[in-house]
Amino acid sequence: MKIDLTETTSSKINQALVSARRAIGTPAIGMVLTLVIVTDEENAYDALKSAGDASREHPSRIIAVIKRISRSPRARRDARLDAEVRVGSDAGTGETVVLRLHGELANHAQSVVLPLLLPDAPVVVWWPEGAPADPAKDPLGALAQRRITDAYSAERPLDELAVRAATYSPGDTDLSWTRITPWRSMLAAALDQQPARVIGATVEGESDNPSCELLAMWLAHRLDVPVERTLSGGPGLTAVRLETKSGVIVLDRADGSLATLSMQGQPDRGVALKRRDTAELLAEELRRLDPDNTYESAVKFGLDRLTMGGEVKAAPLDDKTDRSSEGEAKAPAAKKTAAKKAAPK
Repeated sequence: MKIDLTETTSSKINQALVSARRAIGTPAIGMVLTLVIVTDEENAYDALKSAGDASREHPSRIIAVIKRISRSPRARRDARLDAEVRVGSDAGTGETVVLRLHGELANHAQSVVLPLLLPDAPVVVWWPEGAPADPAKDPLGALAQRRITDAYSAERPLDELAVRAATYSPGDTDLSWTRITPWRSMLAAALDQQPARVIGATVEGESDNPSCELLAMWLAHRLDVPVERTLSGGPGLTAVRLETKSGVIVLDRADGSLATLSMQGQPDRGVALKRRDTAELLAEELRRLDPDNTYESAVKFGLDRLTMGGEVKAAPLDDKTDRSSEGEAKAPAAKKTAAKKAAPK
């Protein structure tokens, strides 16, 4: 069921939600959190679809905030709120409210969103793109227990990752970190099977890929070894090699779907390691609402590496490559940079 409201208020939106629930015969819906999506018209459809799919695992009230700021001085003064309320099959397993803030009201989105939050339920704010420099100090971010960004969506992902590291606050996380969860799990399991001291490591992947950088930082921090970053044509993260005194452990994924795990004295094994879509990444992040201390230690450990001298560390600026809509890139010939250990700040 959909209800369109023009020139409305937060109070009228709440009334519309109650009326819609009664109309479809479900006056009470068990929702576990409020997910606030801050986006624009261009990306709103994809973001809402991903959030709706994630809500099947985490029933939520989804509030999409779309700011419509006109360049016309008169239009900027004409503050107006339009809304679309979706309940039932049109809203996954929860409720969806799409807010379009016009004029000066776009600068005060928190005053519109606050009355629409579920009472006594956690709040998560997600920026699919265009995240503020410091999410915790953003007026909408200040309402949330968790704040989700995505450095990969930025024009300069490694610069964006450096900003995320410099402004980290408990409750922040980034989907670039979520993308490497299966890799971290598989590497940890491999070391359990072959308990030998790691003396070096190599992370191979696309240039300017924040997930590759985060994995290199995590390995350097947890294993206390130098980690080398090498470039490949992708897609995304393609291989990790751990050098031990007992041999080399290799996790290689050349096609973005199926990986091969190779260890000394054991036959090679195929491992399902596909590139996950945004809905799966979002669902994973919504499973935990406490601060991610592992992400904090990894991103802070690598802060000097990302910001030293204001340069791009994974590759020189001349080696940047264009991405396709699927996030793949055609990288130039492989070049190497050392991911040297840095003292945490």
